[in-house]
Amino acid sequence: MDMKEAAAAYEAGTQYFLNLARAVTPDLMDVHAENEWSARQCIHHMADSEAQSYARLRRLIAEPEGSIIQGYDEGAWANEPKLAYADGPVANSIAVVAAVRAASLELIKRLEESDLEKFGEHTEAGKYTVARWLDSYTKHPYDHGDQMVRATKGQA
Repeated sequence: MDMKEAAAAYEAGTQYFLNLARAVTPDLMDVHAENEWSARQCIHHMADSEAQSYARLRRLIAEPEGSIIQGYDEGAWANEPKLAYADGPVANSIAVVAAVRAASLELIKRLEESDLEKFGEHTEAGKYTVARWLDSYTKHPYDHGDQMVRATKGQA
């Protein structure tokens, strides 16, 4: 894997999501496609998930191989009223996504190809390499960006 291309792909995903999130108008923020999250819910999820990804990448790089990478129940987080996925303002969540992905991008740019095989033990997914992390979190903003597009159109 070419690390410059990997970093560029990760950065492109970030910009894709942030451009969409910042463009959602208030009247469309809570519209959702059937059985999918609204744009507001996607934005809050991305902030929480990307904060987890930030910590995971650092753990994979700094800690001994095989260290525990903790999973979390994203559905439970989304349904917890105190986390305000359904009605909380999105400005801070957008800022979190931007900040943690920018910081992770800086780290990705310092990685060498040999770092991609460093691994931890994910509590839900088993062996979890830096390469797997990079693939997953490069795709993640596209998945939820596309979900926001569907949501704001009210389509599944």
